This record gives sequence, C-alpha cells and structure tokens, in this order.
Amino acid sequence: MMPRIKIGIIGFGTIGSGVVKILETNGDIIKKRLGTEIEVIKIADLDISTDRGLNVDQNILTADAQQLVNHTEIDIVVELIGGYEPARSLILQSISNGKHVVTANKALLAIHGDEIFSTADHNHVSIGFEASVGGAIPVIRSIRESFVANKISNIEGIVNGTANYILSKMSDEHCSFDLALKEAQEKGFAEADPTFDIEGIDSAHKIAILTRLAYGTPINFDDINTQGISGISSEDIECAREFGYRIKLLAISKFNGESIDIRVHPAMIPQSHPMANVNGVFNAVRLCDDLMEENILVGHGAGSLPTGSAVVADIVQIARDILSGSKNRVSSQSFQNNEIKSIPIMNIKDIHSEYFLRFSVLDNPGVLSRISGILGSYSIGILSVIQKGRSDQGKGVPLIMMTHRSNEKDIQSALREIDDLDVTCEKSNFIRVEK
Repeated sequence: MMPRIKIGIIGFGTIGSGVVKILETNGDIIKKRLGTEIEVIKIADLDISTDRGLNVDQNILTADAQQLVNHTEIDIVVELIGGYEPARSLILQSISNGKHVVTANKALLAIHGDEIFSTADHNHVSIGFEASVGGAIPVIRSIRESFVANKISNIEGIVNGTANYILSKMSDEHCSFDLALKEAQEKGFAEADPTFDIEGIDSAHKIAILTRLAYGTPINFDDINTQGISGISSEDIECAREFGYRIKLLAISKFNGESIDIRVHPAMIPQSHPMANVNGVFNAVRLCDDLMEENILVGHGAGSLPTGSAVVADIVQIARDILSGSKNRVSSQSFQNNEIKSIPIMNIKDIHSEYFLRFSVLDNPGVLSRISGILGSYSIGILSVIQKGRSDQGKGVPLIMMTHRSNEKDIQSALREIDDLDVTCEKSNFIRVEK
C-alpha cells in the first residue's frame, strides 16, 4: 500500500472549499487513478467558524498559516488566498521547507514569478499553477506537455469571465455597460470592486504567465499595454454587429522570432470565428503553432468547482511524482531554467491592424471629407463608413469607420488631430480588429 499524500490548504474560501469538496466527494475515483489517498491534514484561514457545508474535522482548522507551512508531515502546500502578501512569503517559506506548492494566484506569479520559480528550482520542488489561467481549461498543461514539440507563435485568450459576461450581455440583450455590470455583481460573477476584471488587469496577469511558458521569457508586467472594457458603449456593440463582428476582451501574445507583441484590450472578432461565440462566463484560449496551426481550448474559466478541479489536477500530478520518486519531471516554466532568456517587447505603436473608429461630430457639410483627409494624410485607408441619423443643431452625431490595415502610431496621431477639430464633439474611440 502506497503512503497517503498529505496536503495543507491555505485559504478556505470559494476555491478552497471547492477543493475540499472535490477531494471529499470524488476521493474514490482519485484513489483509483493515483493509487493512494490524498489526505487534507491542515486548513488555514482567518475565518474558521463559518460553516462551509463540508464534513471537515474541526481539529485540522487553524487561523495560523505558520502551523501549516512548518508542518513536518505535509507534502504539498496549496495556496488559495490570492494577492501578493502574505501569499508570497508563505509560498517561499513552504518551498524553503522542501514542500511542493500548488497555487491559483495569477497576480502573484505575474509579478513575482521569477523569484518563486527560481526558488523552487533551487530547492528541487514542483510548482503547480494550472488554476491560475482559465479555470478548468488545461491550457498550462497543454503548453508545458501536450505542445512540448510545437513552436507557439500566437496566443489569444478570452480569459476573464466577468468581462466576457458583460460584453455578452450587452451584445445579446442590447443593454448598457452599467446594467450588465450590475447584473454580473448581483449574480456573483463580479466583485464589489470589479476594477481588475473590467480594466483588463486580471487578463494581463494571465497573458504574462502564458507568454512566459510559451516563449521561455520573463515578462515585466508593466510592459503589457492594458486597456479594459469600461469605454465600450452599446453603440460600439451594435456597430460591430452591423460590420459582422463581436467585441471581446482579448489577451494577446504574438512572437515573430525577434520580439513579442503582448497586450490586453477590447477587440472585434468576426462573428463566424469560434472565439466570437464563447459567451457568458466561459473562457477560451487560441494557440497557434508550426505543427497544428490552430487549437482552441474552451471551458469554465472560474468558479468553485471548475477552478478547484484544476487545483486537484495539480495536486495529483505532483503526488504522482512524489510516489515515483521523480523531481521536476516537467519544468514549471516549460523551458529548462538555463534556457529562460529575455525577449524584447514590441511597442504598441509598432503594431499593424484594421481599426474600428467612432467619432461624435457636428452634422455639418464637409465633416466627412475633413476627417477622411486627415486619415489619408497618415496613409490610413477607409474600408467602410456608417453615419447614424441626424441631430439637433450643436449636438454630435455618430460617425463610424472601418479602416484597412494600418499602423497604430499613425492611427493614434490621426485621432489626436481629429479630436482637435472644431466639428468634433467628444474624444474619439477606436477598437482593434483581430482576424
């Protein structure tokens, strides 16, 4: 009989309780596949009095995480409290104590990944973090193992369920951003403070992790150009539909062999593409490589059980290594530590794309020709134009354009010049098109 794998869990909230529930209800199938039991011998949380509806021995609960990271019998520490501190210190202390670690903490890995991964390598322990990106979608395992022979060149992800729910709601039910956000909060899909989700920060954390794994390079989080969805209007959604697109918050990483184009922003995707039809709180990640061209992974991106499932998968994988006597069988960073090299990040102004442009202008003769003239002076070709309705004197009317493929620097320069015109009523808006 193989020895039990003993784990300790820091954080008994939504994900932590989901992990315990999975181990409790599906323990038999896990044992049949692993060959032994996974035993939770300690759970640390500041709140140990609230009933989670689980059959947990009160004697294993503690409000002191130090009891867990210093416990001599624990093989794997599972960190599920999120944030930077004390999560960082607890993980590093666990690693120094020779314990393997599983975490869902994308923000921590995006900011402090270099320190955590190098410390784990030095101490010959494993780091599991499948749940940090895409919830139940096995995208990290796919990059590290399934696509180990593939040269990945392009990653596009819908990796934030809150933002995707809001944009789906606006698209399908023709409601405003504020109304969609309010409903997301009422249903528990959005936090009381949704800033990280709607401003693209959460998505940026995740694309930083995927980029490190795909190309073998550390990423300075501040180098990721990040734009959220709070500026997307119902009018943008409707115009996108008329042009044959849906708007999604995309996390993008492209490697051309010399530099990486990494960014997060709303993008227009053709309605015919599978990614455009990933709606609600679902996530999707599109990977392009030299062998299979395109792979799209779709699934639940958040939630107690989907994320808990990814956490348990990491626990089982590390447990298999423990039982077989293996160490660092699969590099946590996908590449060997001595092969991690810095790759330059492309300036956002150097990218090329098609663009959706929305202006609010006076309904006067000659306005279209003035704007077209400015765009033309920057070699920006106009693909199509929509002018919505007419307006009372002095009030702006929407003028919508789709451009041919253009340079970002030229687009931004042209829009600054257009915004200064006496016929422009408010700051213009643009959305990049991803095909």
